[in-house]
Amino acid sequence: GLVQAVPDRAWITISAESRASNPREAQRRNTEAMTPVLDKLKAAGVPAEAIRTIGYDVQYEWEWVDNRRVGRGYVARNTIEVRVDDVDRVGAYLEIAAGSGATSLGGIRFDLKERAKLEREALRLAVANARTKADAAAAGAGRSIDRVIRIDEAPLYGPPVPMPRLAARESFQAADAAAAPPISAGQTEIRAQVTLTAVLK
Repeated sequence: GLVQAVPDRAWITISAESRASNPREAQRRNTEAMTPVLDKLKAAGVPAEAIRTIGYDVQYEWEWVDNRRVGRGYVARNTIEVRVDDVDRVGAYLEIAAGSGATSLGGIRFDLKERAKLEREALRLAVANARTKADAAAAGAGRSIDRVIRIDEAPLYGPPVPMPRLAARESFQAADAAAAPPISAGQTEIRAQVTLTAVLK
């Protein structure tokens, strides 16, 4: 069974990264970077419950210079995920984040608000299709379906959700006052597959 629909919900991942010689200063700078991002997203209409932190860490970074490990100081990273219930606003929210302190954007993924309902419809179509095929097979053998004794739903493993690479803030600054990036949700497919077992008569 196959149902096609246009995504009406999206999630975007936004990060802020800050560096300093000590962990407390790295955290302070990170707060200064992420707070305007959160404030401006909320002011643009994103509800507080649609924003959640999915990662926060402070680590000491090293790099290799002339075959020697040299410390670079502490880096603090804060990553949030924003649920967007109006997919037409995705590009605008990315632009807002890029212009207010975010250092990386990406991880856009699309979904459907009524996914469960559409999954049930795909399942219904799959069962109806299986029954039609069973009737045809039975008729071809000069028999008919007495009763259906079992319906098994097979798990479907679709292709991985595309995850765009994170872009460095330098590219945001180069774009400067460019328009919001064009984001297209396209169309998504929901599939269901069943095996129907029937008794012939």
